[in-house]
Parts: sequence; structure tokens; C-alpha cells
Amino acid sequence: MLLLGLVHAQLSTTFYATTCPKALSTIRTAVLKAVVKEHRMGASLLRLHFHDCFVNACFSYPSPFLSHADIHAHTRGCDASVLLDDTSSFTGEKTAGPNANSLRGYDVIDTIKSQLESICPGVVSCADILAVAARDSVVALSGPSWTVQLGRRDSTTASLGAANSDLPSPLMDLSDLITSFSNKGFTAKEMVALSGSHTIGQARCLLFRNRVYNETSLDSTLATSLKSNCPNTGSDDNLSSLDATTPVTFDNSYFKNLANNKGLLHSDQQLFSGGTTDSQVKTYSINSATFYADFASAMVKMGSISPLTGSDGQIRTNCAKVN
Repeated sequence: MLLLGLVHAQLSTTFYATTCPKALSTIRTAVLKAVVKEHRMGASLLRLHFHDCFVNACFSYPSPFLSHADIHAHTRGCDASVLLDDTSSFTGEKTAGPNANSLRGYDVIDTIKSQLESICPGVVSCADILAVAARDSVVALSGPSWTVQLGRRDSTTASLGAANSDLPSPLMDLSDLITSFSNKGFTAKEMVALSGSHTIGQARCLLFRNRVYNETSLDSTLATSLKSNCPNTGSDDNLSSLDATTPVTFDNSYFKNLANNKGLLHSDQQLFSGGTTDSQVKTYSINSATFYADFASAMVKMGSISPLTGSDGQIRTNCAKVN
């Protein structure tokens, strides 16, 4: 019987040390340039990596009808499937509900990829670029650093359905958030730490309108301020900062905000709403070093969600297209 638990080469921190020694510095320079040009891009690149890794349409059970090649044609987690454009044989993930008119930063990844192709063609995967760019974005906005494991390969397909079903929604209650992250192997504590990425970035009015107009667990002064940019109807795409206190600095203000009922999204405030994660939010709001350490560890773990390694997948020449 065919088993899914196939043995893979492991990710490594030194994967490109000899094959493309300037890979990491090239990515870092390009990310810093992009974030200096537009601070919001840091959040956008971090989110691209998250939306890549959390989509896993791999079969979860053995099937006698599937070959090894069939299984590995499916998107596996951190495999850059999120970057693929639609083709005649599959619909990509860019048009999925959580991604359409929302995910951005593709151009920055394309720029990095073309630079890497010029110095070491066919070596650095798009999936690894996403992982490194996420880390460099956090660092560029004064957040913690971590050592990125490398050696992911790129998928040859994408899954619109998995993108629609696997990514957590900003409208979720705490129990659903815990389940969504648990499905990917994360504890509630790790979910809270990863949610701290909302210390940077912005959200569309469409996604927090109900909270602003109908929820009582929102600071009234903040609600009044948000309403000026998010009317009851229309202006769905107007943006507000997820962390109104320090919107372009990666810090623990997000958790301080939650403790003061200033979470922008319903899902944000759910982390501090009388439930099991309140104490974790409180800890992070008081101790940024603890948050940084936990966030970094959770990011390494997220970057290791079922990657394609060894001879599986490919190294795309153009991140938006299969070779």
C-alpha cells in the first residue's frame, strides 16, 4: 500500500552556502529596499509566506490509486503555490477569498527571483525566497530575527479550494482559531504568538465593519475613529492599521491593544475576550522578549509545514509559472 509518510531530505540552515553564497544577502538587500520604500510591504511579505504555508492540499490518507508523482503534484505547504498564476490545468490561489484584492508583494518576490537567477540560475526556490523575505521583513520593522531553514522546493500546481478552506478567517471565534491552527500542528500558544504578526499591516473596512458597528468589545474612542474611514456601507477597501499604536513597528503593542479592547479584527479581540488565551496575551503585552522568542520559534515551525524537498517539485525560474 502506498503511504504518504515518504522520507524527505531535511531542511538545512546552510543549504545555499556553496551553491549560492550570496542568496541571503541578495534577498535581505531587496527586502530592506522595498520596506524602506513602503513600510506596509513588510507586513505584505510576511503574510505571503503565511498564506503559502497554511495551504496544504496533500492527501491525508493512503490511496492505492495514486502514484508518488500524483501525490507530489499536489500543493504541500511552504511550496510557493501561492505565487502561481492560473493555467489551463489548474486555478491558482491568488483568486481565493482570503487572497483576492488582498495579497500583495508579488512584484518584490519577482524582483528578488530575477536577481537570484542572474547570479545562480536554477538554484534558489521561490518557496525559500518567501521564507527568507518574511524573516527579513520582520527584522526591517524592528522585530526579532531567526535562522531560516532552507531547501524547500517549488510546487508544480496550486489549490484554490485548499486556500479557501485552510486559511483562518478574521471573522472566526477563538475556538475556531484554535482548531484552524491545531489542524496545522500548532498549539493555542503558538497561534497567539503568530497572531502577533498583526502588530504590522492593515486590513480592509469590509473585514472589520461589523466589529466597529455591532460589537461592544471595542474601545469606543477607537470605534469612533475607525468609523470615519469605514462607513456603514461602501468604501469596502479603505484601510486601517491592525495596530493603531505603532502601525509600522514590529513590537508587542498588538497585545497591549487587545488588553485594552483595541483589536481591529473580530479574530484579534477573540484572543483576549475572557477565554483560554487571555493569560498568554497578557504575558506578551508585558514582556516583549517572551513574545519575540515565541514568535521566532513559531515562524521556524510554520516554515517547516510539509515542504517539498530532495527531488520533489522543482526550482521555478519564474515564480508565477511552472517550468
